[in-house]
Amino acid sequence: KLSPMMSLQKALRNIVPPLTFCSHKGTTGRVGVIGGSLEYTGAPYFAAISAMKTGADLSHVFCPESASSVIKSYSPDLIVHPLLSADTQESVQAITPWLSRLHTLVIGPGLGRDQGILRTVRELIAVIKGMDKPIVIDADGLHLVTVDPSIVVGYHKAILTPNEIEFQRLCKSLDISEKLMDNSTAAAEQTRGLSSELGGVVVVRKGKEDIVSDGEIVLQCSEAGSPRRCGGQGDVLSGVMGTFAHWAQENQKNLCEVPPLPLAAYASCVLVKKCAEAAFDKCKRSMLASDLLHQLPQVFDKEFEQTTK
Repeated sequence: KLSPMMSLQKALRNIVPPLTFCSHKGTTGRVGVIGGSLEYTGAPYFAAISAMKTGADLSHVFCPESASSVIKSYSPDLIVHPLLSADTQESVQAITPWLSRLHTLVIGPGLGRDQGILRTVRELIAVIKGMDKPIVIDADGLHLVTVDPSIVVGYHKAILTPNEIEFQRLCKSLDISEKLMDNSTAAAEQTRGLSSELGGVVVVRKGKEDIVSDGEIVLQCSEAGSPRRCGGQGDVLSGVMGTFAHWAQENQKNLCEVPPLPLAAYASCVLVKKCAEAAFDKCKRSMLASDLLHQLPQVFDKEFEQTTK
């Protein structure tokens, strides 16, 4: 089931809330990022700042104390909470009051594999599900799901963003049939199959073409993107997706027949691939993830802003 392209393009623009002088701080989104570690401080920064540059009003980062000062030093625009720790009970109690203030959560950028931290994040996911909030799970958050898919099975407000290797690991974890994963089976059907096995969780299979499915519909993003595979681009995508997920949930009446979260995921893929294409056109082999951020304003304006007279 694929929507007519004109209808889809109109729906993408309808996701975006208008900017008015009557709005207040937080109106266009409060996004939280759960991630970061001593070694990986750039990933949560890229996710959080991308959410804001897409249009969210506030971005919060929940990270270990060892990462907080570094992440704060990257940008004064981010609100950084050094509350994520291996002391699960203490950490969950400290972070939970903040979660109710947020619209969407991005889980995994720079998280690392510390078992105590992962145990805490697993408990936080349960809390977030209880609040019925959209979650985008990427990077080491996907490792957590691969080890125990039941964490997200059947939660229709979850979006998983695996690259090809992560996609194959998820399929293996779920013991998906070899017939479905045979090389002759179309990638779109494989993605639909994984989403279906997860009970309708939205899967974004990143690659030359990004494929989005909720187990029923399939959307394919064929924008050119960039041949540069520098680190951080997936983190940018997850942050953008956090903002779009909130917008799509809030503006459902203005959408086409595509459900809000698959549409939000598709919109994010379009925006980030177009940013990557523009960044590569300018920087060529020297392109970095930060160059995508510089392209966000003009690409967003061209592709998503409602035209007004």
